[in-house]
Amino acid sequence: MPTGVCGCCGPLRPRYKRLVDNIFPEDPKDGLVKSDMEKLTFYAVSAPEKLDRIGAYLAERLSRDVVRHRYGYVVIAMEALDQLLMACHSQSIKPFVESFLHMVAKLLESREPDLQVLGTNSFVKFANIEEDTPSYHRRYDFFVSQFSAMCHSTHEDPETRSRIRVAGIKGLQGVVRKTVNDELQAIIWEPQHMDKLIPSMLFNMQDNEDSERAGEENPASLAESCFRELLGRAAYGNMNNAVHPVLVHLDNHRLWDPNDFAVSCFRIIMYSIQAQHSHHVIQQVLSHLDTHSKNTPRVRAGIVQVLLETVAIAAKGSIGPTVLEVFNTLLKHLRMSVDFELGDGSRRNSASSLSSTRTKESEERIVQNAIIQTIGFFGGNLPDYQRAEVMMFIMGKVPVYGTPCHTLDTVKIGHQGTKRIQAMLLNSLIMVTSGFKCKTMCAGLPVSFLEPLCSISLMEDSELRQLVLEILHNIIDRHDNRAKLRGIRIIPNVAALKIKREKISKQDVVFMKKHGQQLYRHIYLGCKEEDNVQKNFELLFTALALITIELANEEVMIDLMRLSIALQDMVLANEENMPMFIRCGIMALVAAYLNFLSQMIANPPFCQHVSKVIEMRNLDAPYLLPEHVFREKCVLPDSLDRDDVGLYFQTADLAEALSLPGYNVERLSIPYIPQVTVLYTVGKILHRCKQTSRDRLPRRKSFVDTISLQVDILSNSLPDQSELAEEITFETLKKAIDTTGLEEQERERRRQVMEKFQKAPFEEIAAHCESKASMLHDRLAQIFELTIRPPPSPSGTVTVTSGHAQYQSVPVYEMKFPDLCVY
Repeated sequence: MPTGVCGCCGPLRPRYKRLVDNIFPEDPKDGLVKSDMEKLTFYAVSAPEKLDRIGAYLAERLSRDVVRHRYGYVVIAMEALDQLLMACHSQSIKPFVESFLHMVAKLLESREPDLQVLGTNSFVKFANIEEDTPSYHRRYDFFVSQFSAMCHSTHEDPETRSRIRVAGIKGLQGVVRKTVNDELQAIIWEPQHMDKLIPSMLFNMQDNEDSERAGEENPASLAESCFRELLGRAAYGNMNNAVHPVLVHLDNHRLWDPNDFAVSCFRIIMYSIQAQHSHHVIQQVLSHLDTHSKNTPRVRAGIVQVLLETVAIAAKGSIGPTVLEVFNTLLKHLRMSVDFELGDGSRRNSASSLSSTRTKESEERIVQNAIIQTIGFFGGNLPDYQRAEVMMFIMGKVPVYGTPCHTLDTVKIGHQGTKRIQAMLLNSLIMVTSGFKCKTMCAGLPVSFLEPLCSISLMEDSELRQLVLEILHNIIDRHDNRAKLRGIRIIPNVAALKIKREKISKQDVVFMKKHGQQLYRHIYLGCKEEDNVQKNFELLFTALALITIELANEEVMIDLMRLSIALQDMVLANEENMPMFIRCGIMALVAAYLNFLSQMIANPPFCQHVSKVIEMRNLDAPYLLPEHVFREKCVLPDSLDRDDVGLYFQTADLAEALSLPGYNVERLSIPYIPQVTVLYTVGKILHRCKQTSRDRLPRRKSFVDTISLQVDILSNSLPDQSELAEEITFETLKKAIDTTGLEEQERERRRQVMEKFQKAPFEEIAAHCESKASMLHDRLAQIFELTIRPPPSPSGTVTVTSGHAQYQSVPVYEMKFPDLCVY
């Protein structure tokens, strides 16, 4: 009886179970029964409350089939689930989705690659469905972990390994699409998930074994596409969590040296994220560079080169507040690199370590060059207003030997290290100023930038002076004429150069009135440095020519002529015993520049005088022309004959040639005397006193030459240079510097005052104070009478004289009224 009852109860099973059972054929090879599948779909749509039971029963059958290895029925069950999921869109689908995800998880947990791929494909279809309402309790932690593990598959068969990795990447892409736009699923951006997602994609991008495959079959290209999509969806607050795993992955896999893959990754990042988020990436790379500050030079160089690529893309976009932070961090690491290089060099103690030390130095040079290139490239792509700020910032970091360098706080690096950093920072300034077109010279060369720049130009190092002149060329040359003026030579036809020139603006006229003398002074002093080479004279010639083109009106041209004549007179006087090469080089510079200036003015008498002197030099003294003196085997004379007037430019002839309206020829007859700094003069005198011991002591310039304290001295109050040299001796300087006597006198005077007020009678102290008070009142009365004088009045005005009031009357006919008051 019980058996018969059970047998007759079979047809009484719930309808949804019978519909589910009917979709499975007897032979799984026949596939899904389509007619019964349509009935099941219609039933699910008509009775959505049964969806959860349908899903649970399908999940039960699938689990049973997986355990029994009946994979044909597993495929049929997943196909049925996919069709039901695509057909049903109602509130009741939520429990069905839970059953669906449970079945997908079962497939992913299996060790069969086919089942893992099948589950991944079903999950991707589910991820593309847009749900009407968000899910409050659904989590994807398991799927992130499982898909990430599939991305790192190490299956023996390459084909199968590639299929599993592609499935894992597609699964991660599905997770991203399903969660990234859901505010309730913001947890996907947390570090524990990003630390699995990002490395899985980077691992496949790096391990590009199947490069011959195309499209979605290639794990590398598919991972890159997914990586771009993830970064493109990153919001403002999620950028740090998205970029940090990239840096950690590059560290773990040692991909900074070589850094081709690292550069590629950050290019993808910068082009994928929104432009306003670029500064987050830059900050992350800068922080990572600080973290690796003590790592090997090649690793640091790799990070800096990645930073270069990053800022190159972000420079023309929005870079936020990181402009000065980038430069500050890079300059700090530049200083540290010099410390490492010079520190290792100073610790050489054996011949065996010499080769390793040289290798370390060359690697540190790679770091330094990468930093300079990054600084220059970043600054060169900034807008002009930001570029001017960066120029000021870098100039503030340039150290001066012998003075505290608090802006770059590292260990003492000495003269050699200071010189290295000066050269590097000036090189970066050259790159920053390249292409800089300032509207007014006051904006391009403000006082706070010009003074330290010119101070460096006075140092006894030809390389540093060359760099300073190149920076000046970049700033002054606003019409790209510098390329036409390269090399120092006698230009036969300046008009053929087709120099671009505009009328000088009023702002530039004011600039030259304020700072022109400073430019002239440093050109004058830079010409007579004993270590000048041909390149120094070439750059000085270009500087003079550019000032003439960009900043010269009639007054400036007269000053430039005075400067040229002063250089010629300095060579002929030779008070400083300059080498003959320097003297002839200055003469060649003056000839080349006056030839250029005469053709720019286009004054025939002026041109005729200059051409005459040049012809005479060609015949009698070719060593005074640039084409001869800068040859390798140029024969120089023992002395210059200053009595041969035809070889030199004469002030009287120039003044006569320029007797035209607009030129103040009288100023041409006033000798040019540079307005030197007091400390510079003292340093030069001390340097001259030590000439006898120059062979025994290393030659370097005192740091006082570079201090920017300047005292303008009027030309009419300056004594003759020979008298100055005769009057100032070492003893007078010692007395001027020694302030011990003055301090003693001041201390004695204070003691007497204190003693007087302590011991003198009260009446004497009161009388002394009263006399001072009356004197003060008289002085104040005189000042008030001169400054606060009332207008004249017929009724009289009151004046105070010696404390007494007096009335003075002015007649009406003697009063002077303003023109506006008279009619």
